[in-house]
Amino acid sequence: MRKTEYSAIGLLAVFLGGVVAWGGFNTVLEATNTQAFCISCHEMKEYVFQEYRQSLHYRNRSGVRASCPDCHVPKDWWHMLVRKVGATNELYHKLAGSIDSRRKFTARRLELAQKVWRDMKSTDSRECRNCHAYEAMQARLQGDSGRQQHARAKREAETCIDCHKGIAHHLPEIFVEQEHERYQREGIPCIRCHTGIAHPAEDQRWTP
Repeated sequence: MRKTEYSAIGLLAVFLGGVVAWGGFNTVLEATNTQAFCISCHEMKEYVFQEYRQSLHYRNRSGVRASCPDCHVPKDWWHMLVRKVGATNELYHKLAGSIDSRRKFTARRLELAQKVWRDMKSTDSRECRNCHAYEAMQARLQGDSGRQQHARAKREAETCIDCHKGIAHHLPEIFVEQEHERYQREGIPCIRCHTGIAHPAEDQRWTP
């Protein structure tokens, strides 16, 4: 065979090998972007997944369900890859048994939750906004509290996770205690969190 023919065959082999490798890589990525994969370990299935099943993200009147990857895995390829690399740390803790019991999990719950909240805050609640956006909201269809809180959040450039911690999982007890103390110390109105209670007009101040 001529040298040019060898070169052509070599290039074709490299191309096909690249296609196979890329396809395999993406297949693995997609396989790890499923709820079945997320709850394949005992810690997730028995702890936070059971809480999520009781939330509105799991069951609601519209029938639209947000699964684990919808909230915790970015949609765009680059950010998803960065998240996957970061998740290798979770594999280490799985092998180390860091939260392999309810007691261990509860002890570290605040630390774990705060990490997720920081990540969401740093991305302006990017994954939340895949489904929720101020521009798509019909404020007139929201309750008084929701309408006021969304208007305030938009005005003050807050992001979803600033208010909606615990939307799919239980809040750590110590966090709730700390937040009550901080809200009281800073004079933040009760209605900021307790939206179901009676409240004064928007221009009136109401503190604990």
